[in-house]
Amino acid sequence: MAQKFLLTASMMCADYGHLADEVQRLEEAGIDSFHIDIMDGRYVNNFAMSLYDMAYIARATKKPLDVHLMIEHPRNNIDLFLDKLRPGDTVYIHSEAEYQPSTTLQKIIDAKMHPGIAINPGTSVETVEQMLRIVDHVLVMAVNPGNASQMFLPYVGEKIEQLIALRKRMGFELFWDGACGAERMQEYAPLGIDGFVLGTTLLFGKNTPYGKIIPALRELNFDYLKNEG
Repeated sequence: MAQKFLLTASMMCADYGHLADEVQRLEEAGIDSFHIDIMDGRYVNNFAMSLYDMAYIARATKKPLDVHLMIEHPRNNIDLFLDKLRPGDTVYIHSEAEYQPSTTLQKIIDAKMHPGIAINPGTSVETVEQMLRIVDHVLVMAVNPGNASQMFLPYVGEKIEQLIALRKRMGFELFWDGACGAERMQEYAPLGIDGFVLGTTLLFGKNTPYGKIIPALRELNFDYLKNEG
């Protein structure tokens, strides 16, 4: 039986020489949403994806977008992003990046989008606990934000357990981002994670079509990785 969790494609890992084809193939393969990492080189020490990359993908698919803003003071520019998204898309911010994060979350709510909080490995659940009452989605970073292909930080597991305990009372959905490999999915999907962000470990750059990978992942079947050489 297929597991009940959502799969979202981390588009910073896609082939930008064939972005339209990537979106189409992922959509046809049954991906649930497209994860867009926006980095400003200040909140994190990297640049990734632009406002216009996000806007293009929003036009190219009817699937939801899952926008992760790794930028300083997102409230200053949040309208630029919201104007190019659709009702039902998700926008995550980091509480450390904003003086009054709840004000920015309210702007996302007013735009009829899903407000989300992204929690870094070094951020305690207690720091953001009150905001969990107003967000729809929580994105747990299993690695420090800013780059793909990083090592899993094992103490994040305790944070997952805390958030699963809070989820029923506060009504948010819980998503995993970073170092999402076979071992992590096998361990945490049965605990009730609502979704996983997929990058180069399991989805992109493989010798197997997306149309075979995504159904296999829903079954927690990783046999296709044996073909990697």
